[in-house]
Order: sequence, then structure tokens, then C-alpha cells
Amino acid sequence: MNAMNSEHADVLIVGGGPVGALAALRLARQGRRVLLIEARAREAEVRDARALALSWHSRELLADAGAWPDDMPSTVIDTVHVSQQGSCGRTRLDKSDLGLPHLGAVVDYPALVAGLSGALAQAGVQVLWQARVTSVKSLSQYACAEVETPQGKRLLTARLVVLAEGGALAETLPGIHRRSHDYRQCAVLAEVETERPPMGVAYERFAHDGPFALLPHGERYMLVWTRSQDDAERLVTADDSALRESLQQAFGERQGRVLSVGPRASFPLALRQASQVVSGRVALIGNAAQTMHPVAAQGLNLGLRDAVGLCQALDGAGDPGDARALKRYAAARKLDSHAVVGFTHGLIKLFDGHHPLQNALRGMGMTALDALPALRRKFAGHLVFGVQG
Repeated sequence: MNAMNSEHADVLIVGGGPVGALAALRLARQGRRVLLIEARAREAEVRDARALALSWHSRELLADAGAWPDDMPSTVIDTVHVSQQGSCGRTRLDKSDLGLPHLGAVVDYPALVAGLSGALAQAGVQVLWQARVTSVKSLSQYACAEVETPQGKRLLTARLVVLAEGGALAETLPGIHRRSHDYRQCAVLAEVETERPPMGVAYERFAHDGPFALLPHGERYMLVWTRSQDDAERLVTADDSALRESLQQAFGERQGRVLSVGPRASFPLALRQASQVVSGRVALIGNAAQTMHPVAAQGLNLGLRDAVGLCQALDGAGDPGDARALKRYAAARKLDSHAVVGFTHGLIKLFDGHHPLQNALRGMGMTALDALPALRRKFAGHLVFGVQG
């Protein structure tokens, strides 16, 4: 994966994370000349504490692109158990609801990046490492990007620029603004050991102090707990017993005693969604299009579907920046994106409050979902495959 000698490409992708890398692999398969721009150095160690919950559909998309080798270290999810603290009622989603081998898989971020890097090298996708795009402009026949590298500044052009980074560049484009909501919360991450191993069961628990997920992670769990900013700071710096006791109280004895917790990390939570995903010859996917609360673990899955949706819209188009093809992409992704963002944001609002009547009504809703197989299958299908028109 050597940097391009030419200053022009068919498609320039900004951001070499999972979403940008998947788009690069699929566009290269179409015969496009792709240049992927990544801020980190080629040999830099990927330091990221996240364990990612991927739907089985997302896992298959990555496998199809050659980015999920047979020896990928991961843990499958067969069942998702959803409940709330302090009230009866729960929902269980199972792989049998959809007839899938598994509902999903949990993989560490560095392992996924390594799998994608190997696939990019195998496919011959060109990568410009340790490069930062400072501006993007769209013209009638091409788009251009100013790039800073250790060797100096470069001006790159392409028929299409795809933004798959954090979204700052998107805000500079005509017609695009981002809706933003600061949850004033942080997600606390830690590996947790319980008396009983996960056995393929993931838990989503709406606790009094904030919703949390326990994701199967080998013989342990990866905890992702939404807490207030003050609580998160306290739990990250407190001794292990403080987090262990808080989790035990919120989770109960479903997996026996909480035996240990590992090192903790936290990151702030906010909702950001672009008003549109196309501006001239620039398209937005993944975090450039939307970032969301981690409840229900939909963010990366939605981003991967963005990447695939863009590639499908461009398939057969002689010019990857063709306005009609990009319009197809925007139209195809609108329902899924707005539905998933609205769903995750709505969950936080729905479970914000623990009045006994609220608890009872929510419990009745979860019980009804669990008791109606057709409705449960449809709901599970949306979580795994996205919302289709």
C-alpha cells in the first residue's frame, strides 16, 4: 500500500477506519482507481479500547470484502437480552428469530483494523498514510482536497471525494449543516469477568444510573455503560470495587457475581447528523454523515451500510461523481439513517426517568414485543439488516 505518485484518482476517500476502508475495497472491486487518506502512520500501533458489536450482516459484508479472515479473533452473539432495572418485563432476541447462524459478533477495534489493512494490501488499494486533509472543494468536473503530509502540502483531485472521517470537513461544504445534541454523558468501557461465562448472550440493561451493554468478549464481557460525566470520571479513577459494586447492583445475579473489572476508559457522547449526505462531488458516509449514542450498538453497523449503499449507487456509473448516481445514494440511505438515529435517540429519551408508572409501561412494552414473534422478528431484522424501504 504505497502512496500514489499521481495527484489524481477516480475516488478519494478521507478516513481509513472501517467504514472508509470498506468503501475503498468495494470501489476498487468495481475497477475504480481509489486513494485512501489516513491520518495515522502506516506502522503506528492502533490504541483503541473499544470492542465493537457488529451485526451478522455487517460481519458478512466485511467477509465478502476479504476483511474478515477465518482466524479473526471475535466472539459471537446468539441472543440479546433486553431489560430494565427495578421493573418486570424483558425481551429476548435470538438468532432463530431470523434464521441466522448468529445475530452478531464482537471484535476488538485493533483486530478489525488489522483485518481491513490486510484486505487493502491484498486488493492493491493505494493509501496515503500520515496525511491530514485540511480542506475539500467541489467543482463541476472534479473535487479537490488540500492535504498536509510530513513531506509538505499536496493538492489532490478526484472525480469523487468520500468523507469517512469525524465530520469536521463536511461542515465546510455548501448546503450541509449538522444537527447536534450533547448528551452530557460519557460511555465507560471496561472488561468484566462474571461467575458464569457469556455463552453467546449479550445484555442491554436500562439501569437507574444509565443504560449499559455487556457484550460477550471471549470468556468475559466488555462493559459499555452510559453515565453522567461526573459519574464516568469517578468510575474511571476509582478502585475496582466501586465499579464492581455499582454493576452488581444494577445488573443483579443473572451471571452470578461480578468477579473483576479491568482497566477503564471513557469517551463523551453526542448526536451529530448531517442535513444531507451529498454536496456536489462530495459524499458523506459513516461518522461524517452521523454519529450517535452507543445504545443498541448501531453506529458502526449503520456506517458500514452507508459504505455499501454508496458503492451500489455508483456501480455501473462511468463517472463516480455523477449527480444522478449520488442522488440515488442519498435517497437510498435516507430512511435507514433517519430511522436508526431516531431510534437510538428515542431510546435514551424513553428510558430517561424511573417513575413506577413509566417503568411499568416500558415493561409492558418489552413483554409485548417478546410475546409477539412476528413483531419481534421484524424488530430484530431492523437491528441486523437496517431499515429497508
